[in-house]
Amino acid sequence: MAYCNVCFRHCNIPEGKTGFCGARTCQDGIVTADNYGLVTSLALDPIEKKPLTRFMPGSIILSAGSYGCNLRCPFCQNSDISWSEEALKLRNRTEYISPEDLAYTAEYYSKDGNIGVAFTYNEPLVGWEYIRDTAKLVHDRGMKNVLVTNGTASEEILLEIIPHIDAMNIDLKGFTDRYYSDVLGGSREMTMRFIETAVKHCHVELTCLIVPGENDSESEIAEMSRWIASLETGREEGGRCVPLHISRFFPRFHMTDRGPTPVSTVYRLAEKAREHLRYVYTGNC
Repeated sequence: MAYCNVCFRHCNIPEGKTGFCGARTCQDGIVTADNYGLVTSLALDPIEKKPLTRFMPGSIILSAGSYGCNLRCPFCQNSDISWSEEALKLRNRTEYISPEDLAYTAEYYSKDGNIGVAFTYNEPLVGWEYIRDTAKLVHDRGMKNVLVTNGTASEEILLEIIPHIDAMNIDLKGFTDRYYSDVLGGSREMTMRFIETAVKHCHVELTCLIVPGENDSESEIAEMSRWIASLETGREEGGRCVPLHISRFFPRFHMTDRGPTPVSTVYRLAEKAREHLRYVYTGNC
């Protein structure tokens, strides 16, 4: 059995078994990434799809995903590669792409305007070693690295990869401990610490999916926005600003007991956020 230090779960993983995320295993008493280099999804995407609106807008980026996740969002749009029960079935339906090959592929598509690699789709940090190794090679080719994450990795892991990351979109899924723990199975405290560190090192944009009856109050968005604003420096002099994307929920997977978020709600909450933030964007409307 070995201790995993990647996230708030602190799994003690028995020999030959996997942790909660479905992607980390214990071999010879050492925790390793069982999903290292095993790619389930690969596509050229607009950078705005990450979503990143204020980082190299109009560009495209090679997006790569593996399998596994340490949260259990009931509305997950990528549940077939994220939730461990489904993800484990993918082990024999993946393609191994070495860090060298992924970096080469990114460079090859630079002729089509590709700017680098985005680690996305599942939760990338459950296989952070592959990000570290690949991102170094992508930088060696003069290209960019983007991370799309739920932000529930430890600071130790974040500091391992942050020198090689140019931009992140981090999910700040709500601003109450109840929602994070009871609905998502996550840790708001760890996510906030992750964001606080990340904004000091690279371009960061945040995304909040508005779920009716869960995180859709004006008071919650106002509190969240005030906290985000506290992370910003030198706004008037063109210093660090943190954009917030407020997105519309659609019923899917295990959460089909309510309808889509009203568009009017998304717009109203965006206006409330703009009382504190310079850059607020709406999505899925």
